[in-house]
Amino acid sequence: MARPIKETPILFGKDARKFEERMKNPPKETKEQREQRLKDFEVAMKMLKI
Repeated sequence: MARPIKETPILFGKDARKFEERMKNPPKETKEQREQRLKDFEVAMKMLKI
């Protein structure tokens, strides 16, 4: 049987402002970073397929 999901903590003050700013302006990914991430994903998926 699954365990219940805990409540999400509420952020206040500096942490809340920092979180909101990161959500409004997510980090950009370059074309090279995307290609590397996808290659890494492919390798990981191959490792899982035994």
